[in-house]
Amino acid sequence: MDANEAATKLDGSEYREEGSRELFAAMKEAGLVAVFGASDDLMEFRGAENDEIGAYNGGRAYFTRKGLLRNECEDDDCPYHAKARKAAAVVNAVWDEGGLSWSYRTEIPHETFTVYEDGEPYCRGIVFALSDVPD
Repeated sequence: MDANEAATKLDGSEYREEGSRELFAAMKEAGLVAVFGASDDLMEFRGAENDEIGAYNGGRAYFTRKGLLRNECEDDDCPYHAKARKAAAVVNAVWDEGGLSWSYRTEIPHETFTVYEDGEPYCRGIVFALSDVPD
């Protein structure tokens, strides 16, 4: 499975019913990450990552080829985490733009898919391969 195939399978899904357990397991095996929004404050990750972060009115996630960069320090001012963020690729969550609640911007090569809510476009998600995250 590649990013295009995964995005095609996710395209047209309904909000809160994005993908299946089997799809995300196959994506995990292939090293693919899907990013999409939930509510007005969450950035969801599925596939090779299974997590969420707060992104109220936007936000950022940092990735390395190993996956989502997590702060292992006790506080947000950790110099080690700040240094690691500088070397990581960024996924920016964009809130309320172009008629969508959520969309994403990144330099990581990716494919897009649209999630709908009640027949209307809700979110433009992305799928990328961890192997494509810049060093």
